Amino acid sequence: MITRNTILTILCGAALLGIGYAAGAADAPTPKGYVIAQITVTDPATYKTYADQTAPIVAKYGGRYLVRGGNPVAAEGAAPVPRVAIVEYPSLAAAKAQYYSPEYQALIPIRQRASTAQLFFAEGMPPAP
Repeated sequence: MITRNTILTILCGAALLGIGYAAGAADAPTPKGYVIAQITVTDPATYKTYADQTAPIVAKYGGRYLVRGGNPVAAEGAAPVPRVAIVEYPSLAAAKAQYYSPEYQALIPIRQRASTAQLFFAEGMPPAP
């Protein structure tokens, strides 16, 4: 027979489980954030000026280059652009903060004068528990 105490015990247990789950979710590691760029450099001297100034800004926001230049080779589909950059950040928010920061925004016109690019953000997989 289900008594009032049994129902209260079940409800209290469910509430505690929910609190524990919410606390665990808050403590869960944040997935990494990435900036991925495909670049065709049209003015190497000007592009070097941009690249030299970008590295300290990337580091300031916790970014680290995984690929910078590369030597992309097509495995499937169209031939890749000549230059690829992949930058890893502690989170997607950090990647966006770097991109939208005033110091980086000031460099974008230099990059645009010296190259054509596709640049996008991506969120990594959640860390394994």
